[in-house]
Formats: sequence, structure tokens, C-alpha cells
Amino acid sequence: MDRRTFVRGVGGGSVAALAGCLTRNGENEEHAAETGPLRVATYTSFATGSDSDPNTDSDPNPDQAPSPAGDWFRETVEEEFEEEIEWTVPESGIEHYIQRARLDADIDTDVILGLTASELALVDSALDAHGDTRLFESLERDRLEHADRIQSDLAFDDPRDRVLPVGTSYLSLVYDETVLESPPETFEDLLEPTYSNTLLAQDPRVSNPGQAFFLWTVAEFGSGSDMLSFWEELQTNGVRIEERWTDAYRDAYLEGERPMVVSYSTDQVIAAATDREMQRHQIASLDDAGYQSTEGAAIFADTAQPDLAYEFVDLVLSRTAQGELATRNAQFPAVRDEYVNLDATFLENAVEPAETVRLTYDDLEGEFATWLETWDDEIAD
Repeated sequence: MDRRTFVRGVGGGSVAALAGCLTRNGENEEHAAETGPLRVATYTSFATGSDSDPNTDSDPNPDQAPSPAGDWFRETVEEEFEEEIEWTVPESGIEHYIQRARLDADIDTDVILGLTASELALVDSALDAHGDTRLFESLERDRLEHADRIQSDLAFDDPRDRVLPVGTSYLSLVYDETVLESPPETFEDLLEPTYSNTLLAQDPRVSNPGQAFFLWTVAEFGSGSDMLSFWEELQTNGVRIEERWTDAYRDAYLEGERPMVVSYSTDQVIAAATDREMQRHQIASLDDAGYQSTEGAAIFADTAQPDLAYEFVDLVLSRTAQGELATRNAQFPAVRDEYVNLDATFLENAVEPAETVRLTYDDLEGEFATWLETWDDEIAD
């Protein structure tokens, strides 16, 4: 699971494999420790950088790339709180925790970092049908010194107030102008022969940018036949759908297999940090817009270390941490401008689209799982 990967699917997962796990009712003698490292679920590139493009052997100059955000947070937490962080990256992403909650299994994690509104909608679609199963706690905002710094337009609109935004990105197309004379300007352009067999995208059942691009098409065409027709025509025009962002971007786009990829408008931040040729990292905004994908932090209801969990979430919203996230994770801050100092490389190279498209939790609740199942039935096969 990488920065662009978090949800493996709406349903499925190995329920049998979880049946022997620790249970919340204490039937197993072992139980989550009351002390020890803060256990934070996130994506691979945040924790270790091993799947993110600025930290791979294929970089032209990897020594110039910033170390992953996880390294900075580990060192800072050890220094500030004299505690350790244990990053966890479950292979099946949020589905891992959905299945554990369904089985009333022990949730051996304290905080989740990188949660999106669509993933929260999947959690609620899966668990609300099984009774009052609580995965994340409603936040006690008076325990968070920096919560009032968050930009109001990034709020998740969750009526249970379980998630705080920590950063945001804008989905766009990244293209190689040495191959493409001009980029597509609209969704309809992507269906033209000019762009036949040029686009790399990601599977919305598995990948965060895949989900964001799918939701962008829902916002553009609606959730019915027009959206499905667009995807059918996109397939006819030769779109190549990879499982993950890493597969599409690092393993295919950077290797020159195709000249265009679904990615983020901050792509040039990483390109500049790794001394790549900017001609191969141009940003195209469809309809002068970008789909806004906001990442949040939530605290698991069964955390054994609530005080440390709140301290960590508050740290993520601090002035220094927000600046480090922008540089190391290539995402826009969640806090207002006066509460963050941004690196010159970020300011010079991060592209913010003229228009923003997004679906809120209110739009997605009770709907997203069905949309994704429809795409799975009609397009994926």
C-alpha cells in the first residue's frame, strides 16, 4: 500500500483469517498493551518512502529527495514526547479494520493517518448495517490545540466529527510534452484518437487516486449510464488501468511506457526535488479543474493510548509538521496560510487548479459503495 493506495475493495477480505485474532472481550489472554509505541496506520510511502517515487533507485538523483514524512515524525515524536511510533500498513487497507470490527476483534492500532471521505463512507456503509459498531471515536476538540487552524472548506462534514483534515491534494493528469503535442483539456478529449493508448490510470477499488478519478467522473457525468458510457469509451480508447499509483506512475510512466498518467498537481514538487526533466512532468487540468482529495487523521475508539493519540494528531497540525508534510509528502497544508511556512521548492512547483471539484462525506454516505460495485460489475470485468 502506497501513498496513493489505501482501500483494497468494498467487500471481501479474509474473514476466516481474522477469526483467530484477538478479541475485544478478553477471551484471549493477550491484549493490547496499555503502554508502548503509538501505533499509527498509514500508507507505505508516508511511513518508509519505499513505494514513493522520490525514494527509489530509479531516481536521477535520489540524494536530493527529502526523506519520507514518517522518518521526520518518528524523530520528532521521540524528541517531543519521548515516545516511539510504530507504523502499520495493513495490506488490505481500511478493509482490514472493517473486517476486524465486524468480528468484534481487537483493533491493535491507535491512529489512522491518510483517511479520505470515501473511505469513511465505506466504513459506515459496512458497519452501520451491523449495528452500532464504532471504529473511530468522535473527537474531543478541546484536547487539540491546533484544530481551529484547519481551513473550513476542508471539513469532512461527518456528523459524528471523527476525522480532522491534515493535508489535501488535487488530482490531475501528468504528461510528457516531448511526446504529446498538447494535453487533453476536457474529459471528452480523452476519448479522441489523439490520446488513444496514452493514458495510465489506477483501479478505484484499490487506489486512492483511482478512487478520486472515478469520483471525478461521477461528479462530471453522474453515477448512472453516462458515467459508465464514459468509462466504456475510455477503455475503447486504450486506457491502461493499473492496480496502484506506484504501478502506474513509477513502474510505467517513469519508465516511458506511456506519456500520460493520472496523478497529482504537486508532481513537479517531487520532480524538482529529484532533478528530473520538467518536460516529462507537465500538469494538465481537465476543464481547468482538479478533484480535491483531502486526507485526515482519526483516532480508533479502542485506542489504549488516547492521550498520546491526541498529542500526535495535534502535532500533525502544527506549523512545522504542516510544512514538512508539504515538502516530504507533496500535498497542500490543511491549515490556513498564517499557520504554516512552506518551502520555496513547494511554492514554486505546486500547482493549484483554477476550479476545485469534490464530493463530501454527505454526498458519499450510503452511495459510494454502490457506485463502486456498479463500476466493478460493468467496467472492471
